[in-house]
Amino acid sequence: MAVKVRIPTPLQKLTQEKAEVEVSAKNVQSLIEALEKAYPGIKARICDEGGNIRRFVNIFVNEEDFRFLKKEQTPLKDGDEVSIVPAIAGG
Repeated sequence: MAVKVRIPTPLQKLTQEKAEVEVSAKNVQSLIEALEKAYPGIKARICDEGGNIRRFVNIFVNEEDFRFLKKEQTPLKDGDEVSIVPAIAGG
């Protein structure tokens, strides 16, 4: 399953400066594992020590927040688009 993943600028140094990559994954959890296999170190930036996606990292599957779907178990299929978006704080 080829899923297109949009990589935020702060993580592009881990993907050889690519803003978009493709990986095969059946759900969001396996997508994170596939990204880690292809781009070592990226999982530590997305997930905490327990392997849970960090609170300040938003993941959208076809423009829908994965937290309102099935979270890490949100299914993916060929052609899906996933965006990883770090939260932005301001003051």
